[in-house]
Amino acid sequence: ETARTTSQRDSIPLHTDATSWGGMIFRQKPLIKGESGIPSRSTKNMSHLRFREYYRRRLPHIQSAGSTYFVTFRLINSLPKEALEKLAEESERIKKLSPDQIDLAQRRWFGKFDDFLDRVLCGEVFLKNEQVADLVAEALHYRDGKVYTLEAFTVMPNHGHLVCTPLEKENGEFNSLAEILQSLKRHTARQSNLILSRSGAFWQDESYDHIVRDQAELERIIKYVLYNPVKAGLIDDWKKWKWSYCRYEM
Repeated sequence: ETARTTSQRDSIPLHTDATSWGGMIFRQKPLIKGESGIPSRSTKNMSHLRFREYYRRRLPHIQSAGSTYFVTFRLINSLPKEALEKLAEESERIKKLSPDQIDLAQRRWFGKFDDFLDRVLCGEVFLKNEQVADLVAEALHYRDGKVYTLEAFTVMPNHGHLVCTPLEKENGEFNSLAEILQSLKRHTARQSNLILSRSGAFWQDESYDHIVRDQAELERIIKYVLYNPVKAGLIDDWKKWKWSYCRYEM
């Protein structure tokens, strides 16, 4: 895969259909409303990975054509059993909530999930290796304009955050998030294991994904993604983190 610079300061030129909103520059394209997701499991059966408007994993989940997604993917064994049990209990509780309660509950769930990852409670931190982090960042850039429009990302020591909009294929179907993540994980796992002289599972199968509902939420999520290294105590200025990218000027 062709490498590109991974600096968040290397943002693309602004389009003529762009608009300034809340201190960031956004392309004027509709973001389709949809329900939020709680972690979903990928599957090796590619027939299940094709784009579907509705699919069920741990919780009901909507895949909406043309939507922008916020995705968090993590390394194998990056969360301890106790943390996983707490998150699973919370997921079960969320199932029983009324629709007007779910959004806030899911945001709180994700806050706990990401905090556990930032604290590096267990597991390896393979992404601390600069070659591996570079590889993952380059793979995220490589898919920009091919299977998705890349909005933003950050590669952390044991997980990554991605904001992207899957693109439409020639046959009129959209690239599914499951297909995108399987391809990304398969390639980066294989190459990372070579760099690290190891074998075996690299990424955890499940990933967190959430449909971005509007430009206000897009701004909030992108800021969260870029400031994650600061929140985790890795740096004091988000611009100093080498493995972040934002499509928009901040």
